[in-house]
Amino acid sequence: MVTYYRDRDVLVTSAGVRAGGQDYRLGDFVRVWHERGRRQWKAVAGRGVLGLAMVTPLVVGALGVVVALVIDASIATTIALVGGSILVGLAAAPLADVLLELVDRSYDRGSRRLEIWADVRGTRTLLVRTEDAQRFGQIYRALQRALDHSAVPR
Repeated sequence: MVTYYRDRDVLVTSAGVRAGGQDYRLGDFVRVWHERGRRQWKAVAGRGVLGLAMVTPLVVGALGVVVALVIDASIATTIALVGGSILVGLAAAPLADVLLELVDRSYDRGSRRLEIWADVRGTRTLLVRTEDAQRFGQIYRALQRALDHSAVPR
């Protein structure tokens, strides 16, 4: 028996699928498909806030340089303002690295509810419901591989 995917809730093998506390043989599946739910705008807004947080030090730094050059101040004050503004702008690099990691994780989690459905001997059955896009993809691909390599006639 080949194991294609395993976690605490789902097991996909060459013999069958265990999901939602139920066991299904691959030969019982007439058809398998997936559905995407509505977009969750909270996740999208969170990504926007992270993007704004990445850009803010650059904007503040550029604004500081402009203000330093426009105001009529002594040379020492202008140099201090420009230097401080450049340091604020440079702070964007390490901050952006941390924030980009958070953006990557938000895309892994996804912004929609994802479901895997199957027609099991004429009954429409929900196998998996998750909002984790990476986990969904792994389970769906494992199920496709199991069905493709199944020796059981369908």
